[in-house]
Amino acid sequence: MYKLQQKNLQERRDRRIKLERKLQEDTLSEEEKKKQREALQQQERDYFRLQRQRLSSNDFEALKLIGRGAFGEVWLCREQKTGKTVALKKLKKSEMLRRGQVDHVKAERNVLAEVDHPFIVRLYYSFQDEEFLYLVMEYLPGGDVMTLLMRKDILSVEETRFYIAETVLAIESIHRHSYIHRDIKPDNLLLDASGHMKLSDFGLCKPVDVSKLPTLHEDKNPSVSQTEGAPEPSTSRTQSEKLAHWQSNRRKLAYSTVGTPDYIAPEVLMKMGYGMECDWWSVGAIMYEMMVGYPPFYSDDPMTTCRKIVNWRSTLRFPPEVSLPPDARNLIERLLCNVEDRLGSHGGAQEVKVHPFFAGVKWDELTTQTPPYRPCVTHELDTQNFENFDDEAGMSSGGSSKRWGRADPNFIGYTYKNWEAVSSPGEGQAQGHMQLKPKTSSRPKLSDVQGTFAELDMNSRPSR
Repeated sequence: MYKLQQKNLQERRDRRIKLERKLQEDTLSEEEKKKQREALQQQERDYFRLQRQRLSSNDFEALKLIGRGAFGEVWLCREQKTGKTVALKKLKKSEMLRRGQVDHVKAERNVLAEVDHPFIVRLYYSFQDEEFLYLVMEYLPGGDVMTLLMRKDILSVEETRFYIAETVLAIESIHRHSYIHRDIKPDNLLLDASGHMKLSDFGLCKPVDVSKLPTLHEDKNPSVSQTEGAPEPSTSRTQSEKLAHWQSNRRKLAYSTVGTPDYIAPEVLMKMGYGMECDWWSVGAIMYEMMVGYPPFYSDDPMTTCRKIVNWRSTLRFPPEVSLPPDARNLIERLLCNVEDRLGSHGGAQEVKVHPFFAGVKWDELTTQTPPYRPCVTHELDTQNFENFDDEAGMSSGGSSKRWGRADPNFIGYTYKNWEAVSSPGEGQAQGHMQLKPKTSSRPKLSDVQGTFAELDMNSRPSR
């Protein structure tokens, strides 16, 4: 508790110092500077009040279910006090404990709280009740890259370069905080209304539980079939047939109990121990899919896919029907390779960024560039870029959101409130922040109470 208080005090000092530096650089009048200082003080008061509030699911109006997975759901919600549209991720504690995902969900909450980057989804709040964990995040109405790929089949070189570049910056930011994503795939690359990408882990799809897979080893005899003599059906299909088959099964695989292992690095599957370099393998697999139409090791069943990944030397193939630019193919091959030779393994993201495929990319200006693709979004509550789910049951947890009970030792310290959840007066939602409304007391005034008792006393007297 003491460390948290010290951290909050230091962050408050840093915000004041940042404002004062900004005021020194700007040519503002003394009156305007005074207004900005007062606005910061008001934000600090709002944030202090927010820190003292105990959030529950009742603070959010459920509008539409936009995701459902093995561990919980994601809802489009409206924050009751502010009217802000948010995405609320709801995870069942019992499932987290039963499937050994406590560390995973804690890591997700930590990285979203710690990493402040334009290509990482913004976390506003995290809280819990007796049954569920909740993550309240910014709503990105553009859907995910998986939906984009299903609509367009194959992305252009320009589109691929832009979205892989933004993915590289997102991964660089989490690696800088010593966090390994391990589950990077098109499902977790979300698009905002303008078409910019943000990395997330909504948990819509079950991560592959590698511990339950048999230990896989690379086949020393590549000529032997990976399915012990049985021909793999997908190898005899043409590129267009593979694309059609992959698209028809993509959503089913994503939401299955097994999950999709298509983007997992071989060292992870072989249980050899792994580091941040496994995320760069995933980037290579995603880039291949963007330019070819399906993942490089796609197969009819997940276990065969795992075997093909482990034996990538003999199974990585580029279809002759697809002509890739030499720089693009080289980058894919430099990412889908041994850990020792993989780009990013020694020099981090900088190794990837200097590859010729990214020649001409202005890394510092990506956030201000116009994306090559703009999703169709007609209003702030638009969900057309997400799957339709049966949400008749609603988000209610049977009243559990009001039952706080004792502190859960498995999830101590899970609660979080972002400074960006409050905004200065006048900013409102223009910059994507939440503005707290003044707290109104529901307690009656003393004079009203006295008047009520006097009236009751008069009515209770017997008439003469």
